[in-house]
Amino acid sequence: MTRAGIVTVAGKPNAGKSTLLNRVVGQKLSIVSAKPQSTRDRIVGIRTEDDVQMIILDTPGLLDPAYPLQRAMRAASLDALAEADVIVYVIDANEHEAPQLEQAAGLNEPLKAPILHALNKVDAITPGRRLQLASEYPEAHAISALTGEGVDALLARIADALPESPFLYPADEISTQAVRFFVSELIRETALEQLEDEVPYSVACEVQEYREERSPIYIRAVIYVERESQKRILVGARGERIREIGRASRTKIEELVGAAVYLDLWVKVLSNWRKNADALRRLGYRLPKEHAQ
Repeated sequence: MTRAGIVTVAGKPNAGKSTLLNRVVGQKLSIVSAKPQSTRDRIVGIRTEDDVQMIILDTPGLLDPAYPLQRAMRAASLDALAEADVIVYVIDANEHEAPQLEQAAGLNEPLKAPILHALNKVDAITPGRRLQLASEYPEAHAISALTGEGVDALLARIADALPESPFLYPADEISTQAVRFFVSELIRETALEQLEDEVPYSVACEVQEYREERSPIYIRAVIYVERESQKRILVGARGERIREIGRASRTKIEELVGAAVYLDLWVKVLSNWRKNADALRRLGYRLPKEHAQ
């Protein structure tokens, strides 16, 4: 007997969902940043071990959307919740009075899939806070996605809750998404690491060419920002900042693909792209129908 199904990882921004996905899959797929809202679309990871296959969906943080990009992010999260066989609701252990998942997601009806609560970042709280959380959430799993504490017990619980099913993907696959997608995410992660607070949320990345038949692999990518002033910040004096972003990104990409890479990186202005439906579609985001025009 084998078990397989979709495991949706949900929660508020910066709860540690991406760190948990990377921990469970055993490879860095989802970008990790101290800045909230760094995950903008679902990230798919696959974990196959013994007779269990988990298709894990890391989702954007649940928030009240203020503009079209955030509406696309929320739609991605809600779709993943609707598709789930099991939901892992990740709660920051430092947060007080976390809302029910349906409330955090703005839903009027209960979710159909079983919900497992994971109190994350327990490595950063006091023993007294642990006791308090154990009393408040007696059924929850205390975990640290960063250190791995408690994750094996959570995985065992997920496995028990998955339906009996043949594997949905070959056992050696770790994602359903193309390498191009992960390359663009790594470049955006590097920009998040190196830019000031006001700029990263205006950054998007598009891989326009990926020629793996070349040696080194040739990748042409464009980082988009919304204003000329942001472009100047991203490029830096005499182009120093964009060169450094390119160097750091190339190192990450070479680790991902296991080969040498030539990264041809450009910066362009795509005016107000976060609020423009056409620009969002061009960059691969899907808006809910009522906001698609």
